[in-house]
Formats: sequence, structure tokens, C-alpha cells
Amino acid sequence: MKFSYMHPAEQIVLLINRIYTKQMTTTSGGNLSILDDEGDIWITPSGIDKGTLTTADICQIKPDGTVIGKHRPSVETPFHKCVYKARPDVKAVLHAHPHSLVSFSLVGQVPNTKIIPSPHLVCGEIGFADYDLPGSEQLGQKISDQFAKGHNVVVMENHGVVTCADNLFDAFKIFETLERCAELNIIAKQLGEATVLNDEDIELNMEKGKILPEEFLPIDITSQEKKARKEMCALIHRAYDQNLFTSTMGTFSQRLDQNNFLITPYGIDRKYLEPEEIVLIHNGLREKGKHPSRSVDLHKLIYDQHPEVNAIVIAHPTHMMAFGITKTPLDPRTIPESYIMIRDLVRVPYGLSILNPQALTDMISPSTPVILAENDFVLTVGSTLINAFDRLEVAEFTATTILNASKIGSIDPISQDRIDEIDIAFNLK
Repeated sequence: MKFSYMHPAEQIVLLINRIYTKQMTTTSGGNLSILDDEGDIWITPSGIDKGTLTTADICQIKPDGTVIGKHRPSVETPFHKCVYKARPDVKAVLHAHPHSLVSFSLVGQVPNTKIIPSPHLVCGEIGFADYDLPGSEQLGQKISDQFAKGHNVVVMENHGVVTCADNLFDAFKIFETLERCAELNIIAKQLGEATVLNDEDIELNMEKGKILPEEFLPIDITSQEKKARKEMCALIHRAYDQNLFTSTMGTFSQRLDQNNFLITPYGIDRKYLEPEEIVLIHNGLREKGKHPSRSVDLHKLIYDQHPEVNAIVIAHPTHMMAFGITKTPLDPRTIPESYIMIRDLVRVPYGLSILNPQALTDMISPSTPVILAENDFVLTVGSTLINAFDRLEVAEFTATTILNASKIGSIDPISQDRIDEIDIAFNLK
């Protein structure tokens, strides 16, 4: 989806609806704005249901202060104006009240973004603005003072969060990434102390995918490939809707034959990914003009070494990653489905996929189809795309239920004799 070709009012409606649907704000909470090239500010209205907004509801504020539209602009308009004044590079501002970030705002803290690499790389350093009256000039000044320091996201004491960027999608990407990070921090607290990455660890992640494969120009697209692209997009959209992916975090790939596989692109919104945006890898070469996921080399290595693997998913589901960042053991012997799908969960240290991808690839087998890379990702493989996706779902379900069960009482895993019984009944050995 080409956001840059959409009218500002369309962009605002699209993303406020997305924020509301994902329960990251309330009917009356939150406001978005865009500063266009003519100097007009387009902003959500005050007191209008965020679940039913249309482009006709969006307000236009001219540089001289004239308001065009059938509603009053958001009561938070003053701080939007303050941000644009403090940061001439900013063209979009997003404010909302997502659960986890509001929780941090209530205790006067910001989430640690260095528990996995992406949040720190996407969000940078987080600002914090002391409380003031909503809609007041004083609040606008406190927020803009933080943005003037170079922050692109500010947590507001006892209020919510504000992000800014040169376009509304990037402001949303920062917002969504930080909220997921805040949620992960909170869930991990139930398990123990989170391991925090240092600057060298973050730098190591930035090395991944720096060297792109050479390009090739496809001659034609087979019916098999067309079908596979459509199937991938359907599951990628589902993964996003189920909070297994975020807008830019999460990778699918699918083998077409011995020499070809499809993989998600880098940096393109998973919510609206289209079949033509999927990247074809042919004999190690990438489809001309496209940027594949930064983990493309790992996917190729796995396909080359494991002919039984036809699909791979890499994701960052919050409950699984909570076990990963706290180094807490996770035993999949909880219910039969969990054991059947996950089998013997493999844990690997942070950075192994970059420093020694061959070692990680060697660990994959029919009895070890799921890998938890600490402070990094969850990787699942399967004989089909739906099989690999199912394993990701079951892994996150398992982590969630273990966390919930631990609040009730002591967990009793399936005994070894019953595991042996499952192995025989489902031909797992």
C-alpha cells in the first residue's frame, strides 16, 4: 500500500481505525495529525467516536488558524502545533493511550527497549514529559521540549504516549513497536529479571542482512508462484491480526522448488502486504528491485540443508519472547498438542543466527522444529506454510497458558510414560 499517494484525511482514518481495532486507544481517546506541504494541519476531531471516523470527519487547520470541517479539532491540537514548531523535520504526530505504555506512564517510567534489538532500532531513546492539563499550552511545551532533544517518542506522565515522524506510517510504526516492547517488559516481570542487550549486541543485529543478494529479472510467474504469494499474504495478515507480527516485524518464507523460495520484504507493512511485494529468491539471487527480509541468508541455508522443510516463520510473539529474554525454561509437555507441534524446544543464545548460522541450522530436525533465540526471535519450520504457522501459534499459546497457569498453582507436565504413548500413537519416533 502506497501511503504517500493517499490524502492526509485518508491516512488518518486508516490508522486511527487500526489503532482502535487493535484496542490501543478508546472511543474518545487519541488523536492523529499530518502537516502537509502547504502548511495545513489535518487532525482528528474532538469528541467523535474513533471507531466510526470517516474522511469527512477530519479537520483541516490552515496556517492562519482557520478551521475547515464540520467538527472542532482535537482538544490536543495545541501540543501537535508545538511539536511541529519544535521539529521542522516532523510531518506527522500520533497520540494514543495503549494499555502497556499507559501502565508505564502511571509509574513514571519508560520501557527498556534493549530487551530485543528492534524496539531500540525503531524507537531510539524515549523521552518522558511530566503531567499537565490535557489540551493546555503547558502540556504542549513539555512534550515539545522532549521532542526538541531529538526524541521521536515521548511517554506522558499519567496520560499516554506521543510519537512523531516524517510520515504517519512511521509514527505508527514507532508507536506500535514501543507498545509491544512495553507489553513484553510487563509480561517478563512475571517470570524474572530480563536480560538486557548492550550496545555491541545491538550493533551485531545491525550487521544482519547488510549485504544483499545479487539481483535477477524474472521472466514469467508460474501459477504455483501466484498461488503461493496469495497464500503467504493471507497468513501474514492473520499473523498480524493475532499479534504474532507487528507492522514491520515478522518473516514468512515458502519453498517453491529446489532452487526457488518466496520471502517477505524488509520494512513493508505486514498488515497490508500484497502478493506482488513478496520477494522471489532464485538460486540465491533476489527479485530485481526488491529488498528481502534481513534473515534471507538464514532461510536459504535452512532450505539448502533440510529438503523436508518447505516453510519457515520468524516472529517475536510476546509470551514466547518473555521466556526468551528472562532465560526462563519453557517445557512444551503441557497438553498433547503442544508437545506434538513443538516437541523438544531448542534454545540458542543471542546472536547465534548471525555469528554461526550453520550451528543453528544443524539444530533443526523433525524432533526440534521450533527454536527460541534468546532476546531475538522464535523460529518455526514446517512441511507446509500452514504447518510452520500452526507451530508458531501453538508455541505462543503454550507460553501464554504456562504463564497463566503459574498464577493459579503448580504446573504438572505430562509424564514421560504419557509422552512415550503420544510418540507411538502419532508416529513421532
